[in-house]
Amino acid sequence: MSDWKTRQKASEVNTTFGKGTSFNGNLKFSSSLKINGKYEGRIESEGFLYVEKGAEVNADIKIGTIIIGGTVRGNILATEQVEMLEGSCVIGNVKTGKLRMAEKVVFEGKVEMLKDPSGINILSASPLQLKQSLETW
Repeated sequence: MSDWKTRQKASEVNTTFGKGTSFNGNLKFSSSLKINGKYEGRIESEGFLYVEKGAEVNADIKIGTIIIGGTVRGNILATEQVEMLEGSCVIGNVKTGKLRMAEKVVFEGKVEMLKDPSGINILSASPLQLKQSLETW
């Protein structure tokens, strides 16, 4: 996915959690979500997640594509792509098919590249399959 296509996805977000919002729990969605506020819990989707600059997410995330402009604390499994924008902060391990990292990113964790990102269906895999895919974390 090119930069242009990724940025286009970010501009076509279906749902936005605004700056003044704070959510806690298990979040599942099908299409796209932008977080401008604070979120804590767990996020699962085959879709697209955009964490806006200034947003704070404390969650383990299983997603198709994620763009991070704010802060994410937790492990990320992205079957398609992870993009960390300039000034973002990620504290946790990343497992993905494709990774882009801008300058001036704070990253504490390790990265594992998926050999066949289309081979993992995070929403239909059994708990044992997911556990095995994450054992290297």
